[in-house]
Amino acid sequence: MNRPETTEYGAHYQEYIAQVPDWDIQELLRAQLKASIELLHSLTEEQALFRYAEGKWSLKEVLGHVIDTERVLSYRLLCIARGDQIPFPSMDEHLYVSGAKFDDLPLTSLLEEFTAVRQATLTLLAGLRPEAWLRQGTAAGCNTSVRALAYIIAGHELHHVRVIQERYLAAHS
Repeated sequence: MNRPETTEYGAHYQEYIAQVPDWDIQELLRAQLKASIELLHSLTEEQALFRYAEGKWSLKEVLGHVIDTERVLSYRLLCIARGDQIPFPSMDEHLYVSGAKFDDLPLTSLLEEFTAVRQATLTLLAGLRPEAWLRQGTAAGCNTSVRALAYIIAGHELHHVRVIQERYLAAHS
Protein backbone atom coordinates (compact mmCIF):
# COMPACT_ATOMS: atom_id res chain seq x y z
CA MET A 1 0.00 0.00 0.00
CA ASN A 2 1.24 3.48 -0.84
CA ARG A 3 1.75 6.23 1.70
CA PRO A 4 -1.23 8.54 2.10
CA GLU A 5 -1.26 11.76 0.11
CA THR A 6 -1.15 15.03 2.05
CA THR A 7 -4.77 15.63 1.00
CA GLU A 8 -5.78 12.57 3.07
CA TYR A 9 -5.04 14.01 6.51
CA GLY A 10 -4.79 17.26 8.45
CA ALA A 11 -1.49 19.14 8.48
CA HIS A 12 -1.13 18.54 12.24
CA TYR A 13 -0.59 14.82 11.49
CA GLN A 14 2.28 15.42 9.07
CA GLU A 15 4.96 15.00 11.76
CA TYR A 16 3.63 11.54 12.60
CA ILE A 17 3.23 10.32 9.02
CA ALA A 18 6.67 11.65 8.08
CA GLN A 19 8.26 9.38 10.73
CA VAL A 20 6.77 6.20 9.27
CA PRO A 21 9.33 4.25 7.23
CA ASP A 22 8.50 2.75 3.84
CA TRP A 23 7.36 -0.62 5.17
CA ASP A 24 4.15 -2.54 4.90
CA ILE A 25 2.05 -0.70 7.50
CA GLN A 26 0.70 -3.87 9.11
CA GLU A 27 4.18 -5.38 9.40
CA LEU A 28 5.42 -2.13 10.90
CA LEU A 29 2.64 -2.11 13.50
CA ARG A 30 3.49 -5.71 14.42
CA ALA A 31 7.19 -4.88 14.72
CA GLN A 32 6.42 -1.78 16.79
CA LEU A 33 4.38 -3.82 19.25
CA LYS A 34 7.24 -6.24 19.79
CA ALA A 35 9.83 -3.46 20.10
CA SER A 36 7.75 -1.39 22.52
CA ILE A 37 7.05 -4.35 24.79
CA GLU A 38 10.76 -5.24 24.79
CA LEU A 39 11.66 -1.64 25.60
CA LEU A 40 9.25 -1.27 28.51
CA HIS A 41 8.68 -4.71 30.07
CA SER A 42 11.73 -4.65 32.35
CA LEU A 43 11.05 -1.24 33.89
CA THR A 44 10.25 -1.02 37.57
CA GLU A 45 7.09 0.65 38.83
CA GLU A 46 9.29 3.49 40.12
CA GLN A 47 10.82 4.01 36.67
CA ALA A 48 7.35 3.91 35.08
CA LEU A 49 6.20 6.72 37.40
CA PHE A 50 9.12 8.97 36.40
CA ARG A 51 8.36 12.44 35.02
CA TYR A 52 11.24 14.22 33.32
CA ALA A 53 9.91 17.67 34.31
CA GLU A 54 7.26 19.26 36.50
CA GLY A 55 3.84 19.08 34.85
CA LYS A 56 4.86 16.40 32.33
CA TRP A 57 3.21 13.02 32.12
CA SER A 58 4.73 9.99 33.80
CA LEU A 59 5.96 7.20 31.56
CA LYS A 60 2.81 5.24 32.49
CA GLU A 61 0.70 8.19 31.41
CA VAL A 62 2.56 8.40 28.09
CA LEU A 63 1.88 4.71 27.50
CA GLY A 64 -1.76 5.16 28.50
CA HIS A 65 -2.03 8.09 26.10
CA VAL A 66 -0.64 5.94 23.27
CA ILE A 67 -3.21 3.25 24.10
CA ASP A 68 -6.15 5.66 24.25
CA THR A 69 -5.10 7.43 21.07
CA GLU A 70 -4.81 4.16 19.17
CA ARG A 71 -8.29 3.18 20.37
CA VAL A 72 -9.76 6.48 19.19
CA LEU A 73 -7.94 6.40 15.84
CA SER A 74 -8.89 2.75 15.26
CA TYR A 75 -12.54 3.54 15.94
CA ARG A 76 -12.40 6.39 13.43
CA LEU A 77 -10.67 4.05 10.98
CA LEU A 78 -13.40 1.41 11.40
CA CYS A 79 -16.23 3.89 10.90
CA ILE A 80 -14.69 5.52 7.84
CA ALA A 81 -13.77 2.12 6.34
CA ARG A 82 -17.41 1.08 6.63
CA GLY A 83 -18.59 4.23 4.87
CA ASP A 84 -19.81 6.19 7.90
CA GLN A 85 -19.66 9.91 7.19
CA ILE A 86 -20.28 11.20 10.72
CA PRO A 87 -17.65 13.84 11.59
CA PHE A 88 -15.44 12.87 14.54
CA PRO A 89 -14.52 15.52 17.11
CA SER A 90 -11.02 16.23 18.34
CA MET A 91 -9.70 14.27 21.30
CA ASP A 92 -8.69 16.13 24.47
CA GLU A 93 -5.62 14.07 25.35
CA HIS A 94 -5.11 15.78 28.71
CA LEU A 95 -8.69 15.05 29.76
CA TYR A 96 -8.26 11.40 28.79
CA VAL A 97 -4.99 11.05 30.73
CA SER A 98 -6.27 12.81 33.85
CA GLY A 99 -9.48 10.79 33.78
CA ALA A 100 -7.74 7.45 33.43
CA LYS A 101 -5.43 7.52 36.47
CA PHE A 102 -2.81 5.44 34.62
CA ASP A 103 -0.32 5.86 37.48
CA ASP A 104 -2.60 3.72 39.67
CA LEU A 105 -2.33 0.76 37.27
CA PRO A 106 0.53 -1.75 37.27
CA LEU A 107 2.86 -1.33 34.30
CA THR A 108 2.22 -4.98 33.39
CA SER A 109 -1.50 -4.21 33.03
CA LEU A 110 -0.79 -1.26 30.75
CA LEU A 111 1.50 -3.42 28.60
CA GLU A 112 -1.20 -6.11 28.37
CA GLU A 113 -3.73 -3.45 27.38
CA PHE A 114 -1.37 -2.02 24.76
CA THR A 115 -0.91 -5.51 23.32
CA ALA A 116 -4.67 -6.12 23.21
CA VAL A 117 -5.39 -2.77 21.55
CA ARG A 118 -2.63 -3.27 18.96
CA GLN A 119 -3.81 -6.81 18.21
CA ALA A 120 -7.34 -5.47 17.70
CA THR A 121 -6.00 -2.79 15.35
CA LEU A 122 -4.05 -5.40 13.37
CA THR A 123 -7.10 -7.66 13.13
CA LEU A 124 -9.20 -4.73 11.91
CA LEU A 125 -6.63 -3.79 9.26
CA ALA A 126 -6.25 -7.39 8.08
CA GLY A 127 -9.98 -7.58 7.36
CA LEU A 128 -10.21 -4.43 5.26
CA ARG A 129 -11.06 -4.75 1.59
CA PRO A 130 -8.66 -2.90 -0.75
CA GLU A 131 -11.17 -0.17 -1.59
CA ALA A 132 -11.79 0.58 2.10
CA TRP A 133 -8.22 1.87 2.57
CA LEU A 134 -8.98 4.85 0.34
CA ARG A 135 -12.31 5.82 1.92
CA GLN A 136 -12.36 9.22 3.53
CA GLY A 137 -14.24 10.91 6.31
CA THR A 138 -13.85 13.88 8.63
CA ALA A 139 -11.91 13.72 11.89
CA ALA A 140 -10.98 16.73 14.02
CA GLY A 141 -12.28 18.98 11.26
CA CYS A 142 -10.01 17.50 8.58
CA ASN A 143 -10.49 15.18 5.65
CA THR A 144 -8.97 11.84 6.70
CA SER A 145 -8.52 8.53 4.89
CA VAL A 146 -8.41 5.05 6.33
CA ARG A 147 -4.82 4.53 5.20
CA ALA A 148 -3.80 7.87 6.71
CA LEU A 149 -5.25 6.77 10.06
CA ALA A 150 -3.18 3.57 9.95
CA TYR A 151 -0.06 5.63 9.29
CA ILE A 152 -0.98 8.11 12.04
CA ILE A 153 -1.29 5.25 14.54
CA ALA A 154 2.21 4.04 13.62
CA GLY A 155 3.73 7.52 13.55
CA HIS A 156 2.14 8.54 16.85
CA GLU A 157 3.69 5.53 18.56
CA LEU A 158 7.08 6.18 16.92
CA HIS A 159 6.96 9.76 18.19
CA HIS A 160 6.21 8.73 21.77
CA VAL A 161 8.74 5.87 21.80
CA ARG A 162 11.41 8.40 20.84
CA VAL A 163 10.26 10.71 23.64
CA ILE A 164 10.36 7.78 26.08
CA GLN A 165 13.90 6.86 25.00
CA GLU A 166 15.24 10.42 25.04
CA ARG A 167 13.50 11.92 28.06
CA TYR A 168 12.51 9.05 30.31
CA LEU A 169 14.90 6.15 29.84
CA ALA A 170 17.99 8.30 29.22
CA ALA A 171 17.47 9.81 32.68
CA HIS A 172 17.81 6.32 34.21
CA SER A 173 20.94 5.28 32.28
